[in-house]
Amino acid sequence: MMFERFTPDTRTVVVHTQEHARRLGHHYIGPEHLLLALVSTDQPAGAVLREHGVTPEGVEEEIVRLVGLGGGSRLFGTLDRDALASVGIDIDAVRARIEESFGPEALARADSAAHHGPRSSRRGPRRGLPTTLVRHWRRRRGVRRPALTSPTPAPTGLHRATGARPGGHIRFSSRAKESLANTVREAQARRDSYIGVEHLTLGLIAMPSGLVPSVLSALGTSAPALRTAITDRYRQAS
Repeated sequence: MMFERFTPDTRTVVVHTQEHARRLGHHYIGPEHLLLALVSTDQPAGAVLREHGVTPEGVEEEIVRLVGLGGGSRLFGTLDRDALASVGIDIDAVRARIEESFGPEALARADSAAHHGPRSSRRGPRRGLPTTLVRHWRRRRGVRRPALTSPTPAPTGLHRATGARPGGHIRFSSRAKESLANTVREAQARRDSYIGVEHLTLGLIAMPSGLVPSVLSALGTSAPALRTAITDRYRQAS
């Protein structure tokens, strides 16, 4: 029901979010990918972000600096960097040591082996399940999760991961789902019957942890300042 209330512009942002994650070689969609899609939109919320120094180029550079490119980024992308730093674990140092010892593609190779396994293990129906049941389950899954299609060309950016990019549907991380829950609450608080780009942006910058606060801080702004500016911009437009 939530996605049915998304405006066409909001749906496009979600589609572009997945395309950004795929272009960067990430096997998940995090709040940082939502931010990257939002700063590129021509909606008022995107304009406010850019006016406060949150540009597509700046956001992407921070994502690559904090998470990296390619399949190996999944090994670190969902971790709480600040929490690990508080106990003396520097994710960037860990990544550098691994790639120094095993090469720049070591993380991508490890990620592929850990999450995909031998190619033969992914062929055919699941052992012990009737073929007809498996086919029925696949059809039902296809109905429940329709693929979103973008009316505009796929977004571009500064970076592109080398090697094969993630295919198929890319899942939202727990923090991305949390930001979407915030989005619904923003729309409900304003008693809006739709979910627009402004709700998506306000719900995203309300995230207290994860990469988004770090990215905003690195680009010289803060969630409270952005919230005030976005709210004022939409109030003036109404």
